[in-house]
Parts: sequence; structure tokens; C-alpha cells
Amino acid sequence: MGTGRLEAFSDGVMAVAITLLVLDLHASPEAGSSLAHQLVSEWPSFAAYAVSFFIIGIIWVNHHALMALVARVDRVLLFVNLVLLLFVTTIPFTTSTLAAYLREGGADARVAVVLYGISMEGMAVSFTVILAHLVRGQLMHEPVDPATGRRAVRRFGLGTLVYPLIVLVGLVSAPLMLLLYAVLAGFYVVEQTPILGRVDRG
Repeated sequence: MGTGRLEAFSDGVMAVAITLLVLDLHASPEAGSSLAHQLVSEWPSFAAYAVSFFIIGIIWVNHHALMALVARVDRVLLFVNLVLLLFVTTIPFTTSTLAAYLREGGADARVAVVLYGISMEGMAVSFTVILAHLVRGQLMHEPVDPATGRRAVRRFGLGTLVYPLIVLVGLVSAPLMLLLYAVLAGFYVVEQTPILGRVDRG
């Protein structure tokens, strides 16, 4: 089986998830309050939206780059990809929940931080498992030697170790947590594993 159907389905799911994020952006009219003040007061929603938008976008870019190297798809890949999409589709919910409780603090805010972290960690683990399966299962057009494969999985799987640490930071400061998520997202923009780098060379 080729990658066409898997890519088309994944693209559709990610497109819907990234679009749903914007539905929670709105100004809250208040008597005697200017629109500018209303927009500023909604900064948690805008901050969470921006971070989540770019995280989904980066997942999509790297997913596309990885699938371009795949020669065939097996059942394991299909199911692990479904798990990845499962976590992607939770992001609109966890993003809106985080934004709603970000300003209030307290126990509810900490629960929202953990929920958001579960979405992030789930995506990171799923994507890393996909990469590891492709390497070990030799599903790519060009075989990958074991050393290169292990190095690629370790480098790309960095997020699986960092995301839980960011959640711990979020329990103390949710705004700082969002900043760290943005920084890690930036890492995945510039990071090129030995495997994903083949797309640019091709």
C-alpha cells in the first residue's frame, strides 16, 4: 500500500484541527470597555492559539517530509498514525481549556496545563514511534543504516523528554510554559534529522 491515502486522511484531520483553533478567538464586549482593552484581556486565548497553530503546522510539515521518504505502508504504521491524529484532534479542546483557566490560576489552571501537556507529549511520542517503525521496518525508499536510524530517532524524540519538563514549569507559570512550547516548536522548524534532511536534498 502506498502513502497516498494515509497522507490525504492525515492532511484532512490536521486541517480541521488547525481550523477549529480559531473558533475560540473572540472579544468579550464589556460595558465601558474599549475593543483594544477587550482584545488585550483575551491574551491567553491568542497566545495559546498561536503556539498550538504552529505546533500543528510543524507536525504537518514534518509528517509530510517523512511520508515523502516512505515506499510502502503497513498496518502498524496506519494504527500508530491514527494515534498521532488522535492527539492532534485533542489540541483545540486542550488549547481552549488552557486559555480559559490561564488567568485564574489555582487547581483548575494546573489541570488545564496537564491536559495540554498530555496532548503535546502524545503527539511527540506518536511521531517518534512512527519514525522508529519506519527505520526498523525498512519501509523507506532508501534503506537506513541502524546507527543513522537510532541517531535520527534520538534527535527527533527530544520532545518526548522535554515536554514533561515544560509541564512542570507550567504548574508554576503557565505563560512561561507557552513560551517554552514556542521555543521547542522553533527547534523542530530548524532541526533536520539525518533522515528528514533527505527531502531537501531530493
